[in-house]
Amino acid sequence: MAEDKIYTKTLNDFIEVAASKSHTPGGGNVSAVVATLAASMVAMVGNLTVSNKKYAEFHQQAQAQVDKLMGIIERLKELTNQDIEAFDGYMQCFRMPKETDEEKKARAEAIQAAAKNATNVPLDICRACLEVIKEAEELSKYGNLMAISDVGVGAEVALAAMKACMLSVDINIPSIKDQDFVAAAKAERARLFTEGEEYKLLAMARVKEKMG
Repeated sequence: MAEDKIYTKTLNDFIEVAASKSHTPGGGNVSAVVATLAASMVAMVGNLTVSNKKYAEFHQQAQAQVDKLMGIIERLKELTNQDIEAFDGYMQCFRMPKETDEEKKARAEAIQAAAKNATNVPLDICRACLEVIKEAEELSKYGNLMAISDVGVGAEVALAAMKACMLSVDINIPSIKDQDFVAAAKAERARLFTEGEEYKLLAMARVKEKMG
């Protein structure tokens, strides 16, 4: 498990270091933090559904969603710190010696491996964002009407976090020489964006209808 460099901070401390000249926290890990907030909003509506007798027929379903969302939040926390480590590892490769041919080869191979890792982690964050959107879409069908707007908040914020985090994928792709890897990453990018938008639109349509 990656060392926690984010979630033990106060919110003010996190904002201060994010705004500083430190390269971390950066785009991918900040997007992951935002995604935890999106998931929290959906989980909140789930909890408000479970705690309300009016929605008794949905209590078991809502509780299952809350449990899943809390698991997604924990995974996003881990991915936040993994993303910081991935970026730090990538930058360290550029400081490797490059005097001899062997050193140059080792450095180039390390850079390529680190670039792939720095692409895979934000892709995992984006996958988690999609899961949040899907949970929001499901909860939009029956969630507590008094807080249904927050299902929409969760869906919108999770999609925004996904799009933001994908920039960390996009910036690494041009430097990766493995074209099979690049093609797979681009295909996954397209899938995530398509599904994310579709589920978000479904969730928002129901939310707006129920808000009147």
